[in-house]
Amino acid sequence: MEAIWDSLVAQLRGFVGGIGFSHCVVGLSGGIDSALAAALAVEALGVEQVHGVLMPGPYSSDHSVEDAEALAANLGIETFTVPITDAYEAFAEVLAEPCGGSFGGLAAENTQARCRMVCLMALSNAHGWLLLNTGNKSEAYMGYSTLYGDTAGAVAPLGDLYKTEVYALAEALNGRARKAGAVAPIPQRTLDKPPSAELAPDQQDEKALGVDYATLDGILRCAFDEHQPVAAIVACGYDEQLVEDVIVRAESFAFKRAQLPPTLPVSHL
Repeated sequence: MEAIWDSLVAQLRGFVGGIGFSHCVVGLSGGIDSALAAALAVEALGVEQVHGVLMPGPYSSDHSVEDAEALAANLGIETFTVPITDAYEAFAEVLAEPCGGSFGGLAAENTQARCRMVCLMALSNAHGWLLLNTGNKSEAYMGYSTLYGDTAGAVAPLGDLYKTEVYALAEALNGRARKAGAVAPIPQRTLDKPPSAELAPDQQDEKALGVDYATLDGILRCAFDEHQPVAAIVACGYDEQLVEDVIVRAESFAFKRAQLPPTLPVSHL
């Protein structure tokens, strides 16, 4: 974890400076990915150069807002709060008729994500801040993201990390801070709560995906990092139907991965 962290810090600093930027902006959802991305940016660029944006929507929980605020306080970064509910409801009103008389389901969920990216890109353009993408490799393989929404950004610093690695890196970062007598940057509740995109009532990532991240990441590593055939993956203890379903889904979302921002490579470490 230490080698991965040091590599990400150096690569992000080099990438941002290399294209002529000094400040970055990151959406803070209260979740683990945006928390780790923000902490990484602070170490790579400096606390004054990182700007966080809270964008609560119609299904955002109170604890997510509180966790995002706690993270920002721990890191000492500037934050803005830009609620998206009014913007989303305006889209829902004008899109209801052409969408069949009502506005819901995937179209409604993705519209929320795209409202957030409009806000982030407006701040990026207005202030000259580089937008950081906060996606990870597990979500990218499964297509669990919104094109032109949370897939936006100039670089994806966590894009070569599986979700379980994101958690492990966050735990390691907190442990390093405590060992040094400093405040752990990632709020404990962010580490403990089930991950959720919060685009629908009671939404949880693992329920939506139909598999827990530990199992998913194990299958993805076997299939795409080690290029093992299905039979070999099943021999490792994974359910055959689940393995086949994960591979089919991952392959079907290759078009979406092709449109993702560049990532900072660390899987070779």
